[in-house]
Amino acid sequence: MSHTLTMPETAAIGTRISERLKKKASRHVKERFIEFLLFGAAAISVFTTAAIVYILAKESWIFFETVPLSDFLFDTQWTPLFDDAHYGIMVLLSGTITSSAVALLLAIPLGTIIAIYLSEFAGFKVREIAKPFLELLGGVPTIVYGYFALTFLTPLLQKIYPDLPGFNLLAAGMVMGIMIIPYVASLSEDAMRAVPMSLREGSYAMGATRLQTAIKVVMPAATSGIASAYILGISRAVGETMILAVAAGMQPNLTFNPTEPGATITSYIVQVALGDLPHGSIGYQTIFAAGLTLMLMTLSFNLLGYWLRKKFREVY
Repeated sequence: MSHTLTMPETAAIGTRISERLKKKASRHVKERFIEFLLFGAAAISVFTTAAIVYILAKESWIFFETVPLSDFLFDTQWTPLFDDAHYGIMVLLSGTITSSAVALLLAIPLGTIIAIYLSEFAGFKVREIAKPFLELLGGVPTIVYGYFALTFLTPLLQKIYPDLPGFNLLAAGMVMGIMIIPYVASLSEDAMRAVPMSLREGSYAMGATRLQTAIKVVMPAATSGIASAYILGISRAVGETMILAVAAGMQPNLTFNPTEPGATITSYIVQVALGDLPHGSIGYQTIFAAGLTLMLMTLSFNLLGYWLRKKFREVY
């Protein structure tokens, strides 16, 4: 039988509904507040990036009003602090490219091998112990790596190459490679671990060994993540400062020979930023032009990494 609600019952139901609506309204306000905080955090990062680009572009424009772009790109000397000033950024680029190449030749093979071992061969206990120790290398201050290269690795290399100078790009690049190994190995191992187990089981069912499965099945399937790890390692090598400032000599030298001393973009910026050059002078403005060049290099590597991730995700 149907029951007709009385006025007190209707009022009680209305009160309960009003209480629920109040709670929902309160929850809505909280969600909006959290959304606003998250948007603010994202906006701060975007604003900071835009401000960095603006400052570099503005100060570099002042520099290029005095120094022709052709001299900046094609001059083979870098002596902005001398009376006979030259502004050939290729001198600093050669040191940056050489030291980064040495670092990557060491970090990429070793990092990949370590990632394969941790992902496909190491037991659970070994992985849980080894990976934190590996990532601990990434937390060592870079100045410590610099002094390690100068006081330990360079004398060791001089026993093999007696003519090796005390400051050189080889030792600095090798220590940079040791520093980058955790980034490459950890990210590559995460990418390999994310590969579905069904792919491995299918490979084992076809008679493949664990090594064949790791190289021919797991690595191709994790190519986008491995490529991202490599790009991060490249960007980390290009942007490294203190190791090269301590161990490479900071001598502007147009050379691609790692056994010679050299200067990089980052080490030059440190050298000038700690000097006594007056603000606004042409020598001071060179650090912004060099910084803009470094930013464009890093941006190109990041765009390459984005393209590789997109390409291989479409394939796999």
